[in-house]
Amino acid sequence: MRGWTRGRGLLVLPAVLVLLAFTVLPLCIMAYVSVLERGTYGGVEWGRHTLDAYVAFLFERDLDDSLVLNPDYLKIFARSFGLAAFTTALCLTIGLPTALYMATRAPKRRNLLVFLVTIPFWTNLLVRTYAWILLLRNNGLIDKGLHDLGLASGPLDLLYTPFAIMIGLTYTFLPFMVLPVYASLEKLDWRLVEAAMDLGATRVTAFRRVVLPLSLPGVVAGMVLVFVPCLGAYVAPELLGGAKVLMIGNLIQSQFGAARNWPFGAALAFALLAIVLLAMAFYALRFGAAPGEEKGR
Repeated sequence: MRGWTRGRGLLVLPAVLVLLAFTVLPLCIMAYVSVLERGTYGGVEWGRHTLDAYVAFLFERDLDDSLVLNPDYLKIFARSFGLAAFTTALCLTIGLPTALYMATRAPKRRNLLVFLVTIPFWTNLLVRTYAWILLLRNNGLIDKGLHDLGLASGPLDLLYTPFAIMIGLTYTFLPFMVLPVYASLEKLDWRLVEAAMDLGATRVTAFRRVVLPLSLPGVVAGMVLVFVPCLGAYVAPELLGGAKVLMIGNLIQSQFGAARNWPFGAALAFALLAIVLLAMAFYALRFGAAPGEEKGR
């Protein structure tokens, strides 16, 4: 038994080493960078420690060197949260009926539908986002089509707005909502729905009282898989929002790029990481099965 345990440990060792080298070690380096002083011409001053990067998230120095509350970065975080929340809600509104339709088809048809949902992954995200620029710009396909139909009289100005970012994020992350919900609905025992309808429940009542509660783990998993990446999204806000709409991912990139403020960029990244960890911890505590429950199943 001891030899079997040692053998399993050796099998896991390569994965542990990869995680330590490519996940834990970079995070430790970033954590150290976040508590260093900013270099005069970029980079950091090694060996000179300070918490100014974390203080700068909420405060700025006044002319008399006193700390004054600066809500600018909080507004960027709030904007990112708002867009991520709206995108998650839109993905759920579209993804749940789509997954329900897929789960109620014949097995061969289901495989085809899953294949169609995964097709966007075959194309580079940058190319797909540039395609939305052609669709949303003035005199683009959507703008021109609405004008030809007489539904619009002037430029729609859809591009470089929060709405354009939300459309791009929804298009990007919709499969991450559909697939987990479909995985839950596929395992659902549809005889429970038939029993509810035999007892007098309408289709809406059967969906609300039977289908939705049983698909809730997949719904929550899909919401986490959409909401968390949306917070740190970079490509869609950069291309579809331009310089008008700044989100967390773009702010972090600008600190490591144009601003050359590595400590502040690292501090922002850790603030985002803390939010992601809190979301994952909430999911684990709310929907993770307790050990006693797992044994009793």
